[in-house]
Amino acid sequence: MSDEMEQRYAQRMKRYVTAMRNEKPDMVPIRPFVAEFTAKYAGYTCQEVTQDYEKAFAAARKCAADFDWDAVVANMVYGWSGLTQAIGLKYYAVPGIEIPPDTGFQYREPPEEGAWMQPDEYDQLIADPTGYLFNVWLPRVSADVCATGEPASYRNNLSFLKGGMAMLQYFGDFGTQAALLRSESGTVSAIAGILKAPFDIIADKLRGYRALCMDMFRQPDKVLVACEALAPHLLHVAASGADPDRNVPVGLWLHRGCVPFLSPDQFEKFYWPTLKQIIEGLWEQGIQTLFYAEGEWNPNLKYIAELPEQSIIYHVDRGDIFEVHKAVGHKFCLSGGVPNELLAFGTPDQVRDCCKKVIDGVARDGGYIMDASAIIQNDAKVENIMVMTEFTREYGVY
Repeated sequence: MSDEMEQRYAQRMKRYVTAMRNEKPDMVPIRPFVAEFTAKYAGYTCQEVTQDYEKAFAAARKCAADFDWDAVVANMVYGWSGLTQAIGLKYYAVPGIEIPPDTGFQYREPPEEGAWMQPDEYDQLIADPTGYLFNVWLPRVSADVCATGEPASYRNNLSFLKGGMAMLQYFGDFGTQAALLRSESGTVSAIAGILKAPFDIIADKLRGYRALCMDMFRQPDKVLVACEALAPHLLHVAASGADPDRNVPVGLWLHRGCVPFLSPDQFEKFYWPTLKQIIEGLWEQGIQTLFYAEGEWNPNLKYIAELPEQSIIYHVDRGDIFEVHKAVGHKFCLSGGVPNELLAFGTPDQVRDCCKKVIDGVARDGGYIMDASAIIQNDAKVENIMVMTEFTREYGVY
């Protein structure tokens, strides 16, 4: 690595970490979570970057270098079909196969009667979460894995071999990707490790959202105990993949906790206790959490304010970022607040005006990272992403 790139990387890391600690860096860091936008910019289809992760990696590096961002995720198009198809997962729709080639990959919500976990199976999950997932859940979500008691098949055996090889290959190459981002453009890899709320695991991957809504009324105690049973495992996974230097945060993608999926009362009872426990457990180890609040989370800000100071970076999607700043900006760094629909359909002048309003309103004392409200897909205009970047570089200097 050249001395110039190493100096640039160190400067950007300092800028990024200073902002995440809710302090004032030399300028507002830029850390856009770009997914399928990278494919559009690099001249690939969604199908290409989903099915060939080397193209996804190359697209992310090209964007990082050309736009001169401080930090990016090594590959925000995280659903590599080579891994998901190796074990025959049924809950992903792959671009170019089940959906059009220029549509980002989709998650398939199971029908209530065909949920991957049945309503009378909570006790099994609670007693042995990993055993249940391996023995009961996996054969249901995979087209190839045999259920317990069935004779093992060639496709069953091969799916584990292919899946294991694909996982080692894909996740092993993230280290190389981070090193290339650093050496080629001095760009920081924005997160390390991954976390989901226990409730979201049940809603997304086990019962499905509609079935879980019924469970909250029909068997609420089972739902609560299941969340408690999952929490230690999720904490372990998050901590084991965290940055050993404790610079960049663990990514937490929040799905079903906000209005209108849950009422504030349901959030307080079912969603928040175990999630709070995990975030606090990570912070006790010096690990920050990127609290990626997808949707409208402002009704839950009083709960977010309970978390220890600096323990999270609060990312604002549909919520009013100025209300968020008033409620928790004194405790946590904020990011986001530039609407995706504006980046897709607005003019460069409108994007510039929005960025100025956000910087003026929440970033005067530091503790803010420029980003779109949600993950940037291939509907965003290149010129609008460029304006968001260039304006922040010019105007967001302290």
